[in-house]
Amino acid sequence: MYTPAYFEESDPQHLAALMRRYSFATLVTIDDTAPVATHLPMLYHPDAGPHGTLLTHMARANPQWREFVNGRESLVIFHGPHAYISPSWYEATPNVPTWNYAAVHAYGIPRIVDDAATLRNMLRELVSAYESHRRDPYGAQLTDAYLDALLPGIVGMEIPVTRLEGKFKLSQNRSATDQAAVIAALEDAPQQVEREVAELMTARRREACGE
Repeated sequence: MYTPAYFEESDPQHLAALMRRYSFATLVTIDDTAPVATHLPMLYHPDAGPHGTLLTHMARANPQWREFVNGRESLVIFHGPHAYISPSWYEATPNVPTWNYAAVHAYGIPRIVDDAATLRNMLRELVSAYESHRRDPYGAQLTDAYLDALLPGIVGMEIPVTRLEGKFKLSQNRSATDQAAVIAALEDAPQQVEREVAELMTARRREACGE
């Protein structure tokens, strides 16, 4: 990922936070002729290995998993918040529009998980991750017998992460005045994803100031 020094993010905590919050990711592999991509929810265990480990599963009918036996490196893309940035928000004119965004690229070699007990635990953990905030979390119905009936139709996988790349393009190359104006405009924007960019920019500015 092309990442100018302004926008490079290497703090493991910041990367893990984005991977958890925006955990519906894109798994990219290469077969013999072309790239292949599947969109999947990913569980990130930051303490499992030097750079953490990703856990997920896909439908057995999806042929992508058959590529895992070749031992090639895969790429998992976590897409964070993003927003169009209007040059009209800057102090000086003329200027050019741009796009602010945050993304993490995780690299690793996928391994197939065949053990039924491990797969059951992975499925329960995934459901729990997305249900825990609900008033009546779903999960009690996921008995071993019910899950065992589902396992033949899926392929579980773990991806020990070999390296992480983070790019948080948040107007760091602009003046403090311009950054404040961008934050103000995005905080008032109609879309939630735009306001999330403002939230991320504000957090980064506070951290830079030691607040």
